[in-house]
Amino acid sequence: MVPTIEQVLRHYRIISAAERMKTGRPGEETSANAIRGTKCVCEAAGIPLDASISRLTRKAIDAALASFMARGLSRVSAHSYVAKFQSVFARWCLPYYKDAGWKIPKLDLPVFRAKSQRYNRPAAEMLQRVKTWYGRQKGDCWFAATMMLEFAMRNGDVLRLKKENFVTKGDGDCKKHFLCYTPHKTALTSGRWVCWPIHPDIWRCFEDYGGLDGLDVTDETFDQINCDLRALGFTGHKGAYELRKICIDHVYQKYGAEMAVSISGDDIRTITRYYADPSRPNIGTTRIIDLL
Repeated sequence: MVPTIEQVLRHYRIISAAERMKTGRPGEETSANAIRGTKCVCEAAGIPLDASISRLTRKAIDAALASFMARGLSRVSAHSYVAKFQSVFARWCLPYYKDAGWKIPKLDLPVFRAKSQRYNRPAAEMLQRVKTWYGRQKGDCWFAATMMLEFAMRNGDVLRLKKENFVTKGDGDCKKHFLCYTPHKTALTSGRWVCWPIHPDIWRCFEDYGGLDGLDVTDETFDQINCDLRALGFTGHKGAYELRKICIDHVYQKYGAEMAVSISGDDIRTITRYYADPSRPNIGTTRIIDLL
């Protein structure tokens, strides 16, 4: 039996939960994005959800890509929908579909990997505008912006913060505060534990607001930051994310790749492509012969 697209999506919700219990993945957000991406591809290709899954051919996917591009989506954004849709037909899914008595045609997908452009360091004037903007932030916006600009956190990780993520070590004059957490995005891959010291000025301001109990950061907080950063001149889809990039790039410049890994929770390869600009070294002129 060849199922309909709608039947496959309903079953995918069930099997992704079962697989998550066994292996820890796919995450709930990944599963939701896969379903959402499939629906978007079908809509763009003009295929109803009650149609046979066999309608999802390369020709139909090409039509969906053309539709996305016609709406003004970038090449990377258009292909990201196809990448999400592809997850519904991942290798781990096939035994589950076979158990259901379904014959799933092999997908013939366009050859493409949706990579974002390499990171380009903003001009000094742009960074100064960010610094001025940050100095005006108060309350929830200050805290959200601080977590991204000073600690390179993703907005989802900021929303998941709990009191136990703020750790105090030592006593008296030796007392120091740290932000400690595992980034959600890489929890099932590298699982790196980030533990970064909190500057005393930031800690005092955090305490003045009453800590987490006195703050209420929501998705709307990041929507506001997105709008503000676009007004400053950033053109990316996620304006607030530029704060994380600026943080990692400056740690990379000042302290090197190892410390950039420590604050971000990502590996060096990811950092040098998406979060730092190694093509623009910030050292003065030097002769290697003098280093020998």
